[in-house]
Amino acid sequence: MSSELLDALSILEREKGISKDVIIEAIEAALISAYKRNFNQAQNVRVDLNRDTGTMRVFARKDVVDQVFDPRLELSDEEARSINPNYIVGDVVEIEVTPKNFGRIAAQTAKQVVTQRVREAERGVIYSEFIDREEDIMTGIVQRIDSKFIYVSLGKIEALLPVNEQMPNEQYKPHDRIKVFLTKVEKTTKGPQIFVSRTHPGLLKRLFEIEVPEIFDGTVEIKSVAREAGDRSKISVYAEQTEVDPVGSCVGPKGQRVQAIVNELKGEKIDIVRWSNDPVEFVANALSPSKVVEVLVNEEEKATTVIVPDYQLSLAIGKRGQNARLAAKLTGWKIDIKSESDAEKLGMLSPKEESADEENYEDYTEQGE
Repeated sequence: MSSELLDALSILEREKGISKDVIIEAIEAALISAYKRNFNQAQNVRVDLNRDTGTMRVFARKDVVDQVFDPRLELSDEEARSINPNYIVGDVVEIEVTPKNFGRIAAQTAKQVVTQRVREAERGVIYSEFIDREEDIMTGIVQRIDSKFIYVSLGKIEALLPVNEQMPNEQYKPHDRIKVFLTKVEKTTKGPQIFVSRTHPGLLKRLFEIEVPEIFDGTVEIKSVAREAGDRSKISVYAEQTEVDPVGSCVGPKGQRVQAIVNELKGEKIDIVRWSNDPVEFVANALSPSKVVEVLVNEEEKATTVIVPDYQLSLAIGKRGQNARLAAKLTGWKIDIKSESDAEKLGMLSPKEESADEENYEDYTEQGE
């Protein structure tokens, strides 16, 4: 051991981000094991690696006792006082026992242990870095694809994109650059394992935070997200300041902000609606692009009956019930949709009810439908 070792540890600390003290402790532990194994010693020993010079010494630690039963672990009080008259029974005496050829043998024996500890420390650094990124968005590069996962490089580690977290309208190829949402970071015996998603509602929320400065700074708040990945999504937004238009902020000039997100999600349609704590208003907004005549609320069952014009019934329900389903997820209310003619037959429609104001609705991705 020499100062060259310490220089190498300093380089390792800079390049790998691993504390020099952690590596030195690993070396000392490995040298203790090497000493006992190679020199057939069973005594309690301590290895000291000088942080300044890199020199290494081995000390046998022995308890001072009245009567010695195991000379490898114990020292009589007379022998202890011959070393230092201040020693008394119960003290621990350290005696240097460094073998002449220990450096070479110890270095060879310790190499594997040190490598393992360095690897574990690297894994710990990676885990600490990524555990703080859970529920965050990152850009990765597709490395390889098999039947279960797409392996996405996030720099220091490969993340796993499971089949059920892949968007059905996307085709992935090696070297593709994609944005992913970190759903889970696990610590395993083989190191950190990171799972990512392209279908999670959190991905849509994070994309809006990136594209819309008003969301990032808190002026506009995303209240809820409902998503059927690859097809259609709805988000509800709210601004405390009345002079701020939350929907317009998300859409951006000429629809540029929302269009950037649509492009990232390969054409997934996005409805942006204004949030309200009034369920009548919120449910009506959430069912856009359909016009709403009236919303009847059942507070106890947290259910609503929504009346729409006859010609808007299929639009309100959506393909395979998608629009109504997303609206229910977005609002947290059960939604039963009825046409005006059916509502009149059942006596549900209030007299002289006019169509709901549509100004709170914005759907900027209906092009081509």
